[in-house]
Amino acid sequence: MAKQETLAAVDLGSNSFHLLIGRVVEHQIYPLDALREVVRLGAGLTADKRIDRATQAAALEALAKFAERLHGFARQSVRAVGTNALRVAKNGSAFLREARAVLGFPIEVISGREEARLIYLGVAHSLPASSARRLVLDIGGGSTELIIGTGVEPRLTESLYMGCVSYSLKFFPGGRIDKPRMKAAELAARQELASIVRAYREAGWEEAVGSSGTARSIESILRENGFAAQGITREGLERLRALLIKEEAAEPKRIAGLRANRAAVLPGGVAILGALLDELAIEALTVSDSALRHGVLYDLLGRVEHRDMREASVAEFMRRYHVDTAQAERVRRLALTIYDALTPGAERDEDAERQLLEWAARLAEIGLSIAHAQYHKHSAYVLSNADMPGFSRMEQARLARLVLAHRGKLGKMQDAGLDAADWKLVFALRTASLILRSRSEARVPFLRVAADAGGFAIDLPQAWLDENALSAAALESETEHWRAVGMRLAVTGLSEKKVSVLK
Repeated sequence: MAKQETLAAVDLGSNSFHLLIGRVVEHQIYPLDALREVVRLGAGLTADKRIDRATQAAALEALAKFAERLHGFARQSVRAVGTNALRVAKNGSAFLREARAVLGFPIEVISGREEARLIYLGVAHSLPASSARRLVLDIGGGSTELIIGTGVEPRLTESLYMGCVSYSLKFFPGGRIDKPRMKAAELAARQELASIVRAYREAGWEEAVGSSGTARSIESILRENGFAAQGITREGLERLRALLIKEEAAEPKRIAGLRANRAAVLPGGVAILGALLDELAIEALTVSDSALRHGVLYDLLGRVEHRDMREASVAEFMRRYHVDTAQAERVRRLALTIYDALTPGAERDEDAERQLLEWAARLAEIGLSIAHAQYHKHSAYVLSNADMPGFSRMEQARLARLVLAHRGKLGKMQDAGLDAADWKLVFALRTASLILRSRSEARVPFLRVAADAGGFAIDLPQAWLDENALSAAALESETEHWRAVGMRLAVTGLSEKKVSVLK
């Protein structure tokens, strides 16, 4: 842990970008430094859901400041995540390429439920240890997360497409606040909540907690105006609502306790919070200083200390879909052996590609629980669309592509945008799955593999090929599959023509 005692989290939120740096002491994280830049990424979304150039420029400028502070950090000590605005932006991928180059670290776009899990993790670590069931409400710029959990374990998570930025823009354009607009915003929030309210009421909770900027800002206003002594109360929020829609308070900047950079997004946040309190029958909220970025730090600490939530998700999917664990383990071992031979000198413990291959080998057959025919397509669909705690959207997409490519024709991957590293993963998993197709404990043959820019080569004992005619025929067919994507596969022993092993 000595080399990684300082960790950093970057949160590319729909309202603000945050950088949090913390020091690890006895499995706890103590904040060392924090930076915040108001970017309003959500407000920069055009009508056709594209981030405009001015907002992109502001975002890149903020990330450049973060990059300066992160200079010298190891890649595995930093985790950067994007939330709702980047989930919905049609040009999000293009922007992220620039953003990653400026920041100098990978940026993952996480799902709404993964965001909810991380928020709860951060909040739970900021509160006194308790066995009480807690409800955490987090109103962000573009989405609102609701989580019920006990201790540090979330039990029920949901993410809804309503946030203080999006609602302020939609219902209070130009900062105009009046009773009809407030009622319309509250009604829209109630409609968004309608599908989940029953499940949350039935689950129940003993303590309600608000987190992130909206909750902290409203708490500050209530306290400064004498509307509540601490936290957020229903009565205090109603008084703030009345103050906002008074004619003389049409300029929210004049409200005591309100920071100027929160004024534009306050009405949307008040409307959403009011709907939450009403629909969930909450009288009061305590407010936590922790938020998504704190959860990202604790999740990163778990990865560093080999308590990776992604491992737990993989194990759960294997259990849920009744995976043949013995076969998955055989394929995993051989696939990693092949991959290691193709990547000599790589740092195994810090190789994200190798880890992805390992997970793909363990999850490749989850689709068999749906149907045997085309099971790899079922597996890929599940991995693309399921909630997988710990995984980013990009990680799930790559995992699904690798599983989809592990059998069948390769032509389907022609337009998948795979690079040289991806093709090595595909080759390792396909070859391992093919050689172990008998699903038996029979001794795996000695094999040699190599790769160059044009393709791959496999060197197998002729005796094994003679004894395993079906596998030999399948390997011969593989040469055609690879040719379909413009790559060659050379397999010794399948042709009278001498095949030289690639160097």
